[in-house]
Amino acid sequence: MDRHAPPSGADREPGRFTDADHPAVRAFTDRVVAGAADDRSRAVALFTAVRDEIRYDPFRIATGPGDYRASAVAVAPSNWCVPKAVLLTAAARAAGIPARLGFSDVRNHLSTPRLRARMRGSDLFVWHGWTALWLDGRWVKATPAFNAELCARFGVAPIGFDGTADALMHEFDGDGARHMTYTRDRGTFHDLPLDEVLATFRDHYGEGMFTADAGGTDAFTS
Repeated sequence: MDRHAPPSGADREPGRFTDADHPAVRAFTDRVVAGAADDRSRAVALFTAVRDEIRYDPFRIATGPGDYRASAVAVAPSNWCVPKAVLLTAAARAAGIPARLGFSDVRNHLSTPRLRARMRGSDLFVWHGWTALWLDGRWVKATPAFNAELCARFGVAPIGFDGTADALMHEFDGDGARHMTYTRDRGTFHDLPLDEVLATFRDHYGEGMFTADAGGTDAFTS
């Protein structure tokens, strides 16, 4: 994306999934940004709240459109990267900050046997979600996926965001081993292309990605 291309009107407006005008999104946003003095501090507060208040859970991948609306994500205790990015995008718009949904394919070397089994042994996470925020005349990228508590379990510092630089996944873990590699940029969108996301998931991982999890614990759920 062109970092300095001005936002369009759509970058400020609600969408089907980025329902920034919903009371639940408004309530979440108003609570989180209370006392913030400017767009940058509001963006940082929203990023931190979405990252840490909603626990990352890669076993919670739904197919119903209602589960992907920001208004539903705002009141859920856990979710995965795409819905969390939807909420951050909608909440930013609710706070008056232009925002877009962004997606990349990410090769994640930090996983668990339980998650790899669910993904047919793959370490490629397709349609990894993030948010592009218009701050100080440029687009800045941020992914609120991994909550701080989860990062501590894996020995990785949580992604920090100060509103001036991109906050994407760590390239290395705490021991210096390869952690994540971005392999494909799928671009930015006004709203969630859910049908395309789910179709790609079915191609890569099969229907097992959407079935009820058999249970058990690992670093993602313990």
